[in-house]
Amino acid sequence: MHKIFVLLLFFSSLAFSQHIDTINGIPRDTSYTLYSANKKMLKKFPDAKLVTRKLPKNVKEESNIVYVKIGKRELHLNIFCPSVNARKNLPGVLMIYGGGWASGDTSLIIPMAERLAARGFVTVTPEYRLSPEALYPAAVFDLKAAVRWMRANAEKYHIDKNKIAAYGCSAGGQLAALLGATNDDEKFEGDEGNTNYSSSVQAIVDVDGVVDFFGKGSEEVKNNPAKPSAAHRWFGVSAKDNPQVWKDAGAYNHTTSKTPPIAFINSAVPRFHAGRDEMIKLLKNYNIYYKVHTLPNTIHTFWLFHPWFDKTLDYITNFLNKVFKVK
Repeated sequence: MHKIFVLLLFFSSLAFSQHIDTINGIPRDTSYTLYSANKKMLKKFPDAKLVTRKLPKNVKEESNIVYVKIGKRELHLNIFCPSVNARKNLPGVLMIYGGGWASGDTSLIIPMAERLAARGFVTVTPEYRLSPEALYPAAVFDLKAAVRWMRANAEKYHIDKNKIAAYGCSAGGQLAALLGATNDDEKFEGDEGNTNYSSSVQAIVDVDGVVDFFGKGSEEVKNNPAKPSAAHRWFGVSAKDNPQVWKDAGAYNHTTSKTPPIAFINSAVPRFHAGRDEMIKLLKNYNIYYKVHTLPNTIHTFWLFHPWFDKTLDYITNFLNKVFKVK
């Protein structure tokens, strides 16, 4: 029986590793891309259209900026700055792509970053270390460093240091919520780059990202050693063997009276709502502002496609304008 289990695990690992590529020596899981998302969407919604990049006329882009070095590893970001009101400091938004903490890249988030910048926000799209390269909490440390980079360069890019939001989709939404819920928590800071600046964010936009891995409907905690979940691969251990790590990664478990305002924008798929309703109860108790939008008859990744993209953009804009008191 033991030999059979080992063989099953071996072949399962082969099936997973076939998506792994190496770019400059860095492991890359290429299983989640715009192409794969589009292919899956069209099966369910043939009329859906993938949103493509189109830099607005009133937005300037700087690409491939190194925001932190970890040993010899350089992490890069792109920044999109509105050219209007150039002398005025504007709210900043850290834009975090998803992909099961293993796959994905900034191409998934740039169309939204471009459009949001056109509406008066300085948007930043950082890469971060994914599970084939580094396990949790490396991604959290990277993204906290990206927020610190924004503050360190606030004068150059006209970012209001007191108005920075974390936005993310899917795994990126989970990370955005965790960033905000762990403001000023030394355990999650790491020691990467610009450590004399704060990594706190003042608002959260969570698009279909779980906030409690043990929450109602969550499928990540299912223990199948032959086919580990994306979260299992990210944590490097099952929920059964180390539940505390899984608990610590859920924003719900860090929600306090200091948690910033949060917007939940969700598909109609319940598993991606895990922990949301429980977290909302805490937010109500603490009198923290929140918004919830659940788009009916949608699948995961709806935000990448028309006809849902513009509505999602409006939800984000309206929420941030209210929280940051933008007129």
